[in-house]
Amino acid sequence: MIRVAIVGATGYTGGELLRILKRHPEVRVVHVTSESSAGKRLEEVHPDLRTDYDLTLESLNDRRLAADSDVAFFALPHGAGSKSIAAFLSEGRKVVDISADFRLRDVRTYEAWYKVKHAAPKLLAEAVYGLPELFRAKILGARLVANPGCYATATILALAPLLKHGLIKPETIVVDAKSGVSGAGKKLDPMYHFPECAENFQAYAVNKHRHMPEIEQALKDVSGKPVAITFVPHLVPMTRGILANAYASLKRRMTTADVRAIYEEDYGKERFIRLLPEGCWPRTADVGRTNYADVNLTVDARTNRVVVMTAIDNLVKGASGQAVQNMNLIFGRNETTGLL
Repeated sequence: MIRVAIVGATGYTGGELLRILKRHPEVRVVHVTSESSAGKRLEEVHPDLRTDYDLTLESLNDRRLAADSDVAFFALPHGAGSKSIAAFLSEGRKVVDISADFRLRDVRTYEAWYKVKHAAPKLLAEAVYGLPELFRAKILGARLVANPGCYATATILALAPLLKHGLIKPETIVVDAKSGVSGAGKKLDPMYHFPECAENFQAYAVNKHRHMPEIEQALKDVSGKPVAITFVPHLVPMTRGILANAYASLKRRMTTADVRAIYEEDYGKERFIRLLPEGCWPRTADVGRTNYADVNLTVDARTNRVVVMTAIDNLVKGASGQAVQNMNLIFGRNETTGLL
């Protein structure tokens, strides 16, 4: 039995983790933390879990958590958990970090994009980027896994086969992505208030979204060459889901069937990637509350550009579901255990 602590259990990601783990046959949740709700019963924050857990929210104490936990999921805002993660690891435990603190290997890049000083930079070289479909071998048995961002997951899965096989001109990559409001977490910002986002569709953080450097880092790892993309995210008036559309120019003349064969080769055996039938385009509704990434593509013969679309649930494959997938790999379990 894997004993689990969830640090930051009251957010959307923490709640989704609890819902997934309640059906995991090899897990027991032993600690749930919250600085703002310490002392409250878990069901006061997540009423839908009333009959699933008998737990009280507690303040974060590294040593107490490490004493009887095998792994901790850190679901805190960036910059808030890295010092505690270092302490937890020093007790011989494992960590899946769902924040951005260990996704970027270069501390200067992290501090430039996130505007905070990193509290545990020595761990950056050890952290494994937790996108199982691409980096499974490194995740197996790892001590510290950096769970990818939601936009990053959708975008990297869309583009990886194209770059791995050298099919596109990297300098032509443009990504147009849309996310539901839960992707921003529970932070209070007028942009995410109902009167502002309902009946509205808007771009934000154009070419400066914080997932850009991790996308480019992962795509460089896949291709072996530096990659720079144009990335435009949008907020759409729905609760959850991401649809990422990636566009790039092919290096040579190819048909949709040619490119599709490459995706079938790379993703055909992946449990959580569904390459849809030709002409059937990914929809966020079809992946909601699941760990699936739906993918499809087409080649525009007139322009010799390829278009790849990916849909995921930002709270599951884009966060908590992928975190459980990583935990399963860390402990040598079937990575699909507990996941839909």
